[in-house]
Amino acid sequence: MVAAYVEELGPAELIRVGPLPVPVVGPTEVLVRVEVVAVDPVDTLVRWGAFPTPVPLPFVVGRDLVGTVAAVGAGVARFGVGDRVWSNSLGHGGRQGSFAEYAVVPPERLYHLPRGVDPVQMVALAHPAATAWLGLHRHARAQAGETILVGGGGGNVGECVVRLAVAAGLRVLATASAADLERVGDAGAEVVVDYRAADVTAQLRAAAPEGIDVHWDTSGHHDLEAAVALARRGARILLTAAGPEASVPLPVGAAYTKDVDLLGFVISNATVPDLAAAARAVGGRLSDGTLRARVTEELPLSATAEAHRRVEAGRVRGRLVLRP
Repeated sequence: MVAAYVEELGPAELIRVGPLPVPVVGPTEVLVRVEVVAVDPVDTLVRWGAFPTPVPLPFVVGRDLVGTVAAVGAGVARFGVGDRVWSNSLGHGGRQGSFAEYAVVPPERLYHLPRGVDPVQMVALAHPAATAWLGLHRHARAQAGETILVGGGGGNVGECVVRLAVAAGLRVLATASAADLERVGDAGAEVVVDYRAADVTAQLRAAAPEGIDVHWDTSGHHDLEAAVALARRGARILLTAAGPEASVPLPVGAAYTKDVDLLGFVISNATVPDLAAAARAVGGRLSDGTLRARVTEELPLSATAEAHRRVEAGRVRGRLVLRP
């Protein structure tokens, strides 16, 4: 089979696209014929070795896929040959990745593709939408009627958070770049503020004078002083997407006297049951039209290294989808 892989960890230039043996399916595994994959920012961190996780070499890159079941192990009952399926947690924890013609997937990390759902939309949303659902519902414990502030509302995860929060009955405020203000508003945010505005905090305070219940800056550019200042008593602040060297001041006195919870979260640590719950929710919200991905471009698997470089450089608005 043809696969995109590395034989050592490092820059995108180390990615090779060429033949590797078709993986052997074990008794409790599923072999998937891959149709489409998508590039996640975390894929580039794993390839560099910046995200600590076991990496078997040669290592097939990538986490997400949509495809068709080609074979099942004798101990697998939930899937059959020909089933349309998807996954969003390969390429981590010692598992090989998805950027290949075939991938072996543990059945507990594999989900049926909902009838009528476009495979490109599914693979484009597999990682960001599941991240958004888990952060919103499992970690932030968001409830209908609460107010959420979504930083980076025009990003892949940010827009999913906006859409899922609106669907869950929250009042949504957001910040975004000037180019994304209209898009984020169309996604359902009641108030959208240009994050570069000099008075951004004042605008948000005016929009939510009683305070914010959930604050999630999905861009990773955390301003905890502003977040705590805007927080209502008992607010939850999610910490995600920041690099390993990121460091910002925390106003401890104001945070603890408001009973503020600071919640670090990364989808790679999600349990199998939580991933399955997110998968059900994402599939349902794709089916009913709540979630929609912005697909920037479809590329051949041979362009994997270039796709990684573009994602690392921040030159992608939306998602890059590749076909083996």
